[in-house]
This record gives sequence, structure tokens and C-alpha cells, in this order.
Amino acid sequence: MKVLTKRVLSVLLVLVMLCNVTGCANSRQTRYEASFLELFDTVTKIVGYAKNKEEFTEYTQLIYDELKVYHELYDIYHDYDGINNIKTINDNAGIKPVKVDQKIIDLIKLSKEAYELTEGKMNIALGAVLTLWHDYRERGTQDPENAALPPMEELKERAEHTNIEDVILNEEESTVFLKDPKMSLDVGSVGKGYATEQVSKTLKERGYLHVMLSVGGNLKAIGTKLTDNNKEIPWSAGVQNPDMESENTNLYILNLEDYSLVTSGVYQRYYTVDGKQYHHIIDPNTLMPSDYFLSVSIVCKDSGMADVLTTALFNMSYEDGLKFIEKFDETQALWVFKDGSIEYTAGFEHMIKK
Repeated sequence: MKVLTKRVLSVLLVLVMLCNVTGCANSRQTRYEASFLELFDTVTKIVGYAKNKEEFTEYTQLIYDELKVYHELYDIYHDYDGINNIKTINDNAGIKPVKVDQKIIDLIKLSKEAYELTEGKMNIALGAVLTLWHDYRERGTQDPENAALPPMEELKERAEHTNIEDVILNEEESTVFLKDPKMSLDVGSVGKGYATEQVSKTLKERGYLHVMLSVGGNLKAIGTKLTDNNKEIPWSAGVQNPDMESENTNLYILNLEDYSLVTSGVYQRYYTVDGKQYHHIIDPNTLMPSDYFLSVSIVCKDSGMADVLTTALFNMSYEDGLKFIEKFDETQALWVFKDGSIEYTAGFEHMIKK
């Protein structure tokens, strides 16, 4: 059994055993919780059932180790010794192909498929535009009095370098090459969800079948929750209320079993210019933050696809988004409009906990 490293211990915030008398007396599986802060610049929370604390510690370590690999590979800001990551690809744009891990190849393949599927509403090659918005948002957050919007002229110039066809994959050589020297990749719209899905698959392969994994709000219900007498029931998962001042933190509580729940909203990363808030989800057509909704939630089997679909729907009108999402099996969506009103797909209501 692996032992938690000092590095993990330094970020482990909670490791609590929640044991009921009946469960312990019969040596049945016990509920535990853990969380750590660092990977994907967010909080990862784990709730799961195990025979004992040692077993739970083992799969907590497994989750941390797996997520750390994806975190470093998909990072666009930092270098890591001996690792070619997304930043390495960006640094070599227009210069040379970069040999990368298969996990990067697989993510880019998925992202190219998602680009076609969403008709460009989800584009990992939008990095040049997103970087400019990120820089202005960072400066505006640190110096609110001088907060400003990126000049549209510069946004349009950068948008000329976002053609996903210029992302050249060579699977035989396991390389990625950005043909346009001014292009950069940003996988924030899919990387965390994809990593969450891959880690959940590893857990199931190892026989851990009663886990709720949350990576910065990307929820994945692996199998079922257990009651005091070890009866299997669906996990309960809350849909985040975008009104952060409301007493109700969740709009609905859903029953989930082997499903993912992802919500994108204007409340996550934003800054204020002349009294108006500008969030981080940028419409590839307008090059401005999408202005349709306060939040969009997706429930589907695959967490990576849930990430893709929330971004796509955020950049579509409700009417277009509803037609789009109805093409997908076992997929439900919820929209919160700017006036606080709510719409959701027909099957969503069946998932609400009564």
C-alpha cells in the first residue's frame, strides 16, 4: 500500500472518519472524507466508502497522484523538470514539434472532435485571445481603479491565430506542433473535466465503486452511496446557485449514479470595469464574455464531455442550445438566465431529489 507523501500531507485539509455504530459493529464499509488544495489551482474533495482508513488513504493517494500527472501535463503557465506539457507546446509554436505524453495527444484529439461538434464554440486554440483577457483580468483584480477592457483591435488581431487546423498532431511520433508561431493552446475548457473522468475510470478499475469526486466543482459520482446498513443509493449533488448572495447555495439537489455534473457560471472568475462585471468564458465569435446566462449546468456520463458542453452552451442562445443538447443521449442541461429564471431539459426533472 502506498503511504501519503509529505507533499500530500501538507495539502491534505481533512481526513475524517464518519462511522455509524451499526456499520462499525458489522465491519462494513465506512464513510470517509478528504480534500486537498493545489492541483488545477482548486480544491479537490473526496467522499468515499472503504473497509478501513488505510484503504481510503490508499485511494486518496491514488487520486492525488493521478490528478498531479494531468495537472502538470495540461499546465499552460509552469514548466516541470523532465515534462513536456501544454506550455512547452506553446513555447515552441512555429519552431518545432514537441514530443508529448499520450495523455496530451488524447486530450487534443478529443478537443478537435469537440470543436467540430460544437461548430467552434469550444476551441482550445483560442489561447492567444484568452491570454489577453487573463492579463487584463489579473491587472483589473489587483488594481480595480484602473481596470480596463482589452482593446477590440488587439483581440481581433489575436483571433487571427486561433485556427485549430494549425494544431498538427503526429500520433506515430507522439508530437504536437503549432504551425502558427503566434498561436497558443488553452485547455481550461476541457482539461480538468477530462482528467476527472480518467481518474474515475482508474478508481473503478481498482474496485473503488462508492466515491464522489469533486475537482473544483467538476462532480463525478462513481457508483453509489451507502446507507447506514450498506444499502446502495444514488449520490446527492447540488447544482450551484449563481446568486452568491442567496441563502440557498444550491438550486437543486440531484440524484447521481455514475454521472457527472458540471456547472459554468459568471461568478467563478471575473473582474469589474466601470461598474460592469466581465467573466472568463469568452465567445469565440464576439471575442467578449458570453452574455446569455448566469450559469449553465450539464449532467452526463462523461466529465470531460460535460466540460465541453457547458462551454458550448454558454456561448449559444437558449433556443440554439436546446436544439444542440437534444442530440446527446443521457445528457441533461439547466440554464439560469440573467433575470434569475431557469429552464432545463425534459429529463433533468427526473434527476431532482424529491
